[in-house]
Amino acid sequence: MTSRQEFGSKTTNETRLLTFDFSSFLGVGETITLAAASCVVWSGTDPSPVSMLSGGTSISGALVTQLVAGGLVGVLYVVQMVATTSAGQVLPISGYIAVVAGQPG
Repeated sequence: MTSRQEFGSKTTNETRLLTFDFSSFLGVGETITLAAASCVVWSGTDPSPVSMLSGGTSISGALVTQLVAGGLVGVLYVVQMVATTSAGQVLPISGYIAVVAGQPG
């Protein structure tokens, strides 16, 4: 199972908090014990896409968040969050985010 979501776009100078919701995959009393983020290029060119990840992940109940910053204009990135649960499930969710040029002025 891989769930996908769209995060829209951000500018190169914008830092965004991405939220991954695992609530529909958790059983009663099951919790997220570990979460890890990765970032790859879906389209375009960026020699270091992992540099978009800013800091570590944060777990709050069934939600996991990750800050993203920077990136290159015209690149579409896939940020994947993999959560491990107290029941032993390993749950990946991928989200797409595009980097666009900022508005002048």
